[in-house]
Amino acid sequence: MEIINIKDAPAAIGPYCHAMKVGNLLFCSGQTPLDPATMQLVGTTIEEQTARVLENLAIVLAGAGLTLQNIVKTTVYLKSMDDFQGMNRVYAERFAGHTPSRTTIAVKQNPLDALVEIECIAELFVSSFLGD
Repeated sequence: MEIINIKDAPAAIGPYCHAMKVGNLLFCSGQTPLDPATMQLVGTTIEEQTARVLENLAIVLAGAGLTLQNIVKTTVYLKSMDDFQGMNRVYAERFAGHTPSRTTIAVKQNPLDALVEIECIAELFVSSFLGD
């Protein structure tokens, strides 16, 4: 196991790392819509906050030499399922055809009262599956 902390990503707001490398996988902690420089929430709409969250995940992944295209699974935590469509539009644009498996869950409250938090699992190097 290897602990990964990325200086350009928003600082963790608790006792956890940005990501943990285990074998061929990178487990990324949930990201909220924090500006890495100011540590303030960005945006008031689900679209603005989702865009910032995905940018923060991209920063963490880049620090490990990866991109969003390496993601194999995401978990999305929404404060309200009423925001599902808005989140989904931004998510689909950002992933541009790459469709990792995903679970979306409504939660009572996200850290810092954010509308959305997203965590992911990424593959460190591409493996070959039967049938490819």
